[in-house]
Amino acid sequence: MIVVDSNVLAYLYLPGEHTPAAEALLRREPEWASPMLWRSEFRNILAGCLRRKALSLDQALALQREAEDLLAGFEFEVDSHEVLRLVGESDCSAYDCEFVALAMRLDTRLFTMDKKLLRAFPRHAYPLSAG
Repeated sequence: MIVVDSNVLAYLYLPGEHTPAAEALLRREPEWASPMLWRSEFRNILAGCLRRKALSLDQALALQREAEDLLAGFEFEVDSHEVLRLVGESDCSAYDCEFVALAMRLDTRLFTMDKKLLRAFPRHAYPLSAG
């Protein structure tokens, strides 16, 4: 099992430059986990696509359902104390530190393209291309 951030999920479901890397990661590591926060972040990504008219409402709803199915049983609450401790050790947002905290709790790797996370937590955060 690995932890993925919301952008990795977006790369998987919204075709773009990083989609092949996200698909390859899913083939190699089929059990993806994420903090519950991923749902709101992914909905916000889909909202941007709706506003730009890149997706219809039906398409956005289908992608949300598909992502929820992928993560079913692998969504976790994270400890606030741990998140805030990680915030204090870095210049990363609390949102981003939720993903790191989960990876640490599960003793696994976090895959992300977030440069701040990659710099601040090199023992836990790995670039999507490293999958």
